[in-house]
Amino acid sequence: MEISIDVLIFYLVSLVVVGSACIVAFSRNIVHSAFSLLGTFGGVAGLYVFLGADFVAAVQVLIYVGGILVLILFAVMLTHRISDIDITNRTVGRIPALVAVAVFLGILVYAIGETDWVRVKEVAFAPTTAVIGNLFLGDYLLPFQIAAVVLLVALIGAITLSRKEIKE
Repeated sequence: MEISIDVLIFYLVSLVVVGSACIVAFSRNIVHSAFSLLGTFGGVAGLYVFLGADFVAAVQVLIYVGGILVLILFAVMLTHRISDIDITNRTVGRIPALVAVAVFLGILVYAIGETDWVRVKEVAFAPTTAVIGNLFLGDYLLPFQIAAVVLLVALIGAITLSRKEIKE
């Protein structure tokens, strides 16, 4: 049985997602967890590319990697002595968590085994970004502009609230 290159890349990306997620969940260092989140988010974007959802993959990179992850890293880096926190009892909740994971894994294995998998003809993927852009600038122009004005008002409100007033 010969494995094609796209299947091999899919398994590699899936391994990166699962491995990075395990590091995020099990690392004792919050900085390592935050940086491993980058691999998880990037791998999920890669899986979206394999599904033919190029717009969702781009949004995943822009919003999660470019926004949320940077925000988390700034919060971790700006918090002083975050690694000096001493947790007294690290084993609290491990047994119930292991039971929950075992039950969930059992349900997944049962569902995979009992499902009748049907192979579908290969679908030719078409780019969706142009269609979404045309819809934003055509049929959905008014909601798009309203969302832009609401975001602008929220940005101005955040600037006004965070601004320090200089008292003379």
